[in-house]
Amino acid sequence: MTPPTPPRTVLITGSTDGLGRALAHRLAAEGGTVLLHGRDQGRLDRTAEEIAAAHGVDRPATLLADLAELDQVRALAAEVRATTDRLDVLVNNAGVGGGEPDGRTRRTSADGHELRFAVNHLAGFLLSLELLPLLRASAPARIVNVASAGQEEVDFDDLMLEHDYSGMSAYCRSKLAQVACGFELAARVPAAEVTVNSLHPSTYMPTKMVLREIGYSIDTLEDGVTATHRLVTDPGLVGTTGRYYDRLREARANRQAYDLRARAELWEHSLKLVGHAGV
Repeated sequence: MTPPTPPRTVLITGSTDGLGRALAHRLAAEGGTVLLHGRDQGRLDRTAEEIAAAHGVDRPATLLADLAELDQVRALAAEVRATTDRLDVLVNNAGVGGGEPDGRTRRTSADGHELRFAVNHLAGFLLSLELLPLLRASAPARIVNVASAGQEEVDFDDLMLEHDYSGMSAYCRSKLAQVACGFELAARVPAAEVTVNSLHPSTYMPTKMVLREIGYSIDTLEDGVTATHRLVTDPGLVGTTGRYYDRLREARANRQAYDLRARAELWEHSLKLVGHAGV
């Protein structure tokens, strides 16, 4: 079996904790250049210093942005473009869970969108579109969406979940949107330039959001890192696009993700919500 080849430059959103932080450590240990994103500069600095010290590498670049605000997502993309002239992989990992520590009641983003839909879907959707020219220029490049097996069909009559709100339902709808628009982007971009794949990395890893809300874990953090790392680095996946994986195996997402009409409608709604012309 051909060993994974660490890409040269990888941006990981939400890389100061949990899966994102552990993945950044693994890639840096293998010689990859990681760009760290977070919303707390102190935690970003600590993570960057830990990676440099642990692996004997230069201190990774840090990028500060709150993904609950679309203007900050745009600014993040601009800072990435100013920081590096190539981007081999974008890992859309940052997210809000279905309950604590982000609460179970309905909240809105800085732009007035339902918070989980905004952070888990719209932020990564916009960041992918904003960074697509840089990814294409670095071809063959990859977008990896850290999604979830928890998926629920989007209700286009209540896209922002203004009725009968449930934090877990909001989370599952946002993850379906993430996967479905990943499929749509994959269909619109040549696989030789950029591949787009999504995965459920593992079930109830011992991350902050899982332990605060569920109180126990099932899979290990390393399980999730291994599955995500494979989509980031495996040379056997060159040219593989528009897929959904459950850990290490290809799987089927929620059926709505394969409904071309629904997917196109979600794509258009998402473009309007983020104010982007699309691709």
